[in-house]
Parts: sequence; structure tokens; C-alpha cells
Amino acid sequence: MADTPRPPRIAYCSPVNPAASGISDYSEELLPYLGQYAEITLFVEDGLKPSNPLLTQHLEVLPLRRLASELRRRPYDGIVYHMGNSPAHAGIWRAAQRMPGVVVLHEWVLHHFMLWYAANVQRDVQIYVRAMRERYGEAGDHMAQLMIRSRFSDAAFNFACCEPVIAAARGLIAHSQYVVERAAALRPELPAALVPMGVPLPPAIPRAAARSLLGLPDTAVVLASFGHINAWKRIEPALRALRSLRAAGHDARYILVGSVSPNYDLAGLIGRMGLNDAVTITGYVPRAQFEAYVAAADLCINLRYPTAGETSASLLRLLGAGRPTLVSAVGSFAELPAGVAAQVDVEAAESDLLLAYCNLLLERRDLAEALGAQARAYVAREHTLEAAALGYARFLARLYGWPVLRRLHERPLWELEAATPPEPTAPAPAPPPASPLVRATGQALAEMGLDASHTSLLQHVAERIGEIESHTPT
Repeated sequence: MADTPRPPRIAYCSPVNPAASGISDYSEELLPYLGQYAEITLFVEDGLKPSNPLLTQHLEVLPLRRLASELRRRPYDGIVYHMGNSPAHAGIWRAAQRMPGVVVLHEWVLHHFMLWYAANVQRDVQIYVRAMRERYGEAGDHMAQLMIRSRFSDAAFNFACCEPVIAAARGLIAHSQYVVERAAALRPELPAALVPMGVPLPPAIPRAAARSLLGLPDTAVVLASFGHINAWKRIEPALRALRSLRAAGHDARYILVGSVSPNYDLAGLIGRMGLNDAVTITGYVPRAQFEAYVAAADLCINLRYPTAGETSASLLRLLGAGRPTLVSAVGSFAELPAGVAAQVDVEAAESDLLLAYCNLLLERRDLAEALGAQARAYVAREHTLEAAALGYARFLARLYGWPVLRRLHERPLWELEAATPPEPTAPAPAPPPASPLVRATGQALAEMGLDASHTSLLQHVAERIGEIESHTPT
């Protein structure tokens, strides 16, 4: 009788909670499904203790420092490295350079990570400066000089700095044609796969129930944005649309669900526009409360420019919840099919188009409901965790020559935790205007690569600055 071939084994290198990266949530949702096709050893940053007990119950979890010895000790049939634009990926990038594998590139622009890595891991910021000069010429050198002097600019997004990651990869997985095409232009021979980003389909919460829970009036027009708030989320055009809606007689409110970047004077902007009574900033909220705010919104606004070429899990969650959503027509967001989201140009017409969409969808509730229904159907059809795991498994099997691709387990290794209904809570008041020290420190943190995925760390820094200022004589 022939021996049964051993199942394939994957070395999976990724942040997981409590690491401050949105990719932590992503991996924790994908892993139980990918584990249906292969045995997985999860490699995490040295010293990190996963907060999700299901990871250690169902997977072997090892520190990244042991990856090299593990690869020598027993055979692995694939190495997966998750790369994003935050310091949470430092150990992963260090390993990926020495032991090439499949890179899952979550965003095209890694500029801020590479600057942070040179300054904090390599301990020589001139490594970053030289790379910018060699890669991008005089323009790159000029931008590098600005960045190391804490003069951050939107133009930094034009210098992706992902070239060394593409060069070191044995294969590439991406979630958008935007990233796949740009990688192919750099390295045409690199095996690559476009794999859907999988998200759990959120519960369908009735709008009236969500508003009752959150204390929102049923008759108000509620606009909402979700996630970390900074200048690139295009809050100012949204506030102009809100002001126009209120001038036209609507009882319009705008709810911002998420933390606020320390270097973004959101409260000052709201005050200058005379909208203090119409805007609520909740700060970070648990997932169940997040989903309640999504369900309570008439329109969700998910704008961003410039873009790092990322695929947004938070956007997919909005679409999956069946909410009519407005997005910027850039990067991977422009790949959404017609009838799934309203796409807003980022040029001079941005504010006018945003207001026009708001008026249309508020006046034509049938169109808004159809847009939301089509969005939910799209996510349920195209962005399942089952399809994402199968896309990974097929690409790894082809690249590494697995003799057969089959399911080892009929069911995911564990069930994802269902959200529990949130308790009614009063939203947090808008924060006071940021002080010069907060703004300057936040700017420096942004330039070191701390971005929207570092909610808890940025909040902690802001709190510590507040403590310092409270003890500083005025």
C-alpha cells in the first residue's frame, strides 16, 4: 500500500494582535480557512504574545528568530511574508531578505516603512537617503532630504520604495490589479497572483434598531466615516458637503468613528466651519459598536487621497454591511465594479461631486437601498474568506510544486467570534484643538512610518504629551 503523502506545511509570517497593524485582524480571519489546506506554523515578531487564544490552540506559533533554524530542521512547502507600511513588519522584512518566499503586498507604497527601518533597525538614515537617490535620482534625493528633516509632503506617495521587496520575493500575492500591474512593470518574470481580500460578512442590523441603540434620532440624516482619521481621509470635503446639506434644511449629522491622528487638527477644522454641533467623534469603539454605527448611517464616506495603493478591509466591511458608500476613484478603489459604490473624483470637482451624490442618494432612497444591496451581494460573492484561502493555496501549490491540492479539514480550524450587541453609550466629545507640541510630534511619528494602523500607539503618545503639557507652566 502506497504511503499517504504528508500534508503541505506553510511558514506564515505576519503580525497578529496585539501588534498595531490592520493586518493582524486580516491574518486572524484568514488563518482558520487557510489551515484547511495546509499545516501552518505561524511566525510572529520576537517577544509578541498573541492575544487571540485560538491561534495557539490550533496552530504552532514561533518567534521569527527561529524561522531559519525551522527551515533547516524540517521541510516547509511555502513561506508567506505579509508586508505593510508600518513598523509591525520589521522582523518580517528582515527575514524575507534572507529567506525568500511569497510576499503578500498589502499596499504599494512602503516609503514610510523604509525610512523608519533605516533609522530604527539599520540605525543609519543615510541608507534610506542613498536608496532614494539611486532609485529616483535628483527628485528622490530632494524628497529624502525633506523627509529626514520632518517636512512631510503628500508627494512622498510618489516614491513607493517597494522595489527591494519586489526584488527579494520568490512570488507575489496582491489584492488589487493596481499592485499586480505595478509589480509586473518592475519585475515581469515574478510569479504573481491576484487573490481576493476575504472579510467576514457583517451582520445585517436594522437601521432603526442601530439608531435606537446609539441614541440617534430616526429622522436625522447621518453621514459616517470609519477608521483612523487623518488629512488623507478627505474630511474637509465631507464637512463642506455636510454644511451644504444643513444649509438646505436637512438635520444632517456627521459621525467619525475612529481615532484622530495627533498631527491633524480636526477639532479646529470643525470649529472653523461652524459645525461643532453637527459632528461627533467617537474615538476607538469595539467591533460590535462599530457595526452598529455602520448600520445607523444613511451614507458612508470612505475617501482617501493620496493613496498608498492599499486594499481597504474597512471599506469591504462597509460594503458587506449593505451601506451605500462613497469612495475616491483612485488606486484599488477604482477597480470596484459599477453599482457597488459611488466613486468620487479627487480633482477640483471632488466637493461638488460628493455633494451631488449625497443629494441624489438622500432624495432617492430606492437608489441608495439598491446600491447597498448590490454592495453586500458583491462582498458575499467576491470577497469570502473561503475564496481568499483557496486563492492562497492554489498559488502556493503551483509555485512550490505541491503534488496535490486538497482540503485537510472540511471546516475552518475555528469559528470566527461573532459580535455581541453593544451597550448604548454616549459618543465621546470632540477633542480640543491639537497643541503645537502634539502636531509636531505627530508629524514626526508619521514620517517614521506610524500610520492609520497604529491607533493604540498614537493614542498613547498623545496621552503622554498631554501629561507633559499639563505639568508645563504656561
